[in-house]
Amino acid sequence: MLEQYRIILGSQSPRRKELLALLDLPFTCQVIDTEEIYPAELRGAEIPVYLAKLKAAAFEPLPDDKTLLITADTIVWLDGQVLGKPHTPAEARNMLHRLSGKTHQVFTGVCLTSLRKQKTFSVCSDVTFASLTDEEIDYYVEKYNPLDKAGAYGIQEWIGGIGVEKINGSYFNVMGLPVQKLYQELKQF
Repeated sequence: MLEQYRIILGSQSPRRKELLALLDLPFTCQVIDTEEIYPAELRGAEIPVYLAKLKAAAFEPLPDDKTLLITADTIVWLDGQVLGKPHTPAEARNMLHRLSGKTHQVFTGVCLTSLRKQKTFSVCSDVTFASLTDEEIDYYVEKYNPLDKAGAYGIQEWIGGIGVEKINGSYFNVMGLPVQKLYQELKQF
């Protein structure tokens, strides 16, 4: 399908690497640190699309016309606010308390870049959490690493098994890369 391209995943996320590998396409990972700052007026899906494009811009110019760069960003959106990656265990607990018993959105923005063109898209999944006890939240924060995850949780971890009541949309999107939509976009690219 994409034999003419050398695919680079511009991410250090082990989850994105694992998810892209599901497509059975050869790729390498490369990261150029980018400060993830976005204009305050952006809302919902606009934020991760902007950040995915920002990450792609850090690679410019691409080395040749055989390179296809994939960059992505995921946010958790609750009550009109972004829940980013927590900086402390206390902040992680606070985020999980806010998500408890509510439905939130997970938006992933993806940017496909070659020398000739660039395509962006986003995917939204609605995630409903059961009401979580203080003990459950403390257990998760102490036993897992919520500090490297948007919204302080990984759906593929213990908290997803005990806390997520339902998902409307892509499970893989909640993990950080909407592989089904990505596959469709890559076929058209």
